[in-house]
Order: sequence, then structure tokens, then C-alpha cells
Amino acid sequence: MKARLDGKSPRVVAHSPQVTHHASRITETILGIDPSLRGTGYGVIKLARPFPETLAHGTISCPATWPHSRCLAKISQALRDVLREYQPTVCAIEGLFFAQNLKTAIVMGEARGAAMAAIAEAGLDIYEIAPRKVKLAIVGYGAAQKLAVAKMVQRLLNLPKPPAPDAADALALALAHAQENSRHGLSAPKKI
Repeated sequence: MKARLDGKSPRVVAHSPQVTHHASRITETILGIDPSLRGTGYGVIKLARPFPETLAHGTISCPATWPHSRCLAKISQALRDVLREYQPTVCAIEGLFFAQNLKTAIVMGEARGAAMAAIAEAGLDIYEIAPRKVKLAIVGYGAAQKLAVAKMVQRLLNLPKPPAPDAADALALALAHAQENSRHGLSAPKKI
């Protein structure tokens, strides 16, 4: 952690990615995050053939009666647990969007900050992807509805049923990041 704060790359990481022999590429485990104060979605996928393997997905839910500070602490702690258990190598988080309500934008920013702090503590690179870009990459339409995203995520990951909406969005972020970093990706993802 100290080396990362000093701007230095760590020499050896205990959970370093494995190199595949057939493609000589790093096997990535991608954590997708769809931040929200009351329902932060997360999804962890591992790149594999014929389709990526889903390691985990879910929603970090906080009751409406909880104060913001308690929700932010729960988001950070739950993501630390996910990071410890699945040891992702990179994170894709939903980019900022323009909210019509300033208060909503601030609350979303707080949840995003709590998630990013936990991820940065773990030393992962964090990439930001705009919501419309994720929908375009997964469904082929930038204004797709949540149900369309969930059904396409189910299909792409060969899941038995569509994931919950927030988890589906997080898995879509992870898939979009994998697509952007493939040999055929046309634009570089925005690193935070």
C-alpha cells in the first residue's frame, strides 16, 4: 500500500495474475462495481473460453433507515471481503453521469468514493466506463433498459437466470472492460 501511495509499483504481489501459456496473456479476474448508497452492485468474472467464468455477483444493500455513514462503511467493508476472497486483478466502475438532482449526485459520489477507496487500498487499477458505453458494448444500444442488460449478461456468462439489476450492471461493467481490453477493442479504457 505504501509503495502504491508513493507512486511505485510493488515488486511481487502474492496474488499476482497467472500467465496463460497458449496466449501468453495475463489471466484477468475483473471486479465490476455499480455504486449506489442503498444498493451497490458487484460482479467478479474470470476471463476464460468459451465464455468468462462468473465467480461472484450480488448487491450490497442498505436499509433506508440507515444513516449515510453506516451505508458507506458497509460498502467499503463488503468490497474488502469480496477483494480478499476473489482477488481480482483489475476493477471497472461505472463512470459519473449528470444527475438532474444535485443531492442525488452527491450521494452517488459518496458511494462511489467508498467503493473506490476500498479498491485502491487493495492496489487494483480502477477503470471508469460510462453507463451508455457499457449498454452499447453489452446490448448494442446505449439507452437499453435494465432488463435487456440483465438478459444479455445472463446469456454472455451462461448463467441459469438473469442476475438482480444492480449485480447485472456490475457484471456488464466487468464484461465491457474485458471487451475494451481485447485485441479487437478500439478505444482505451479510462484509468482513474
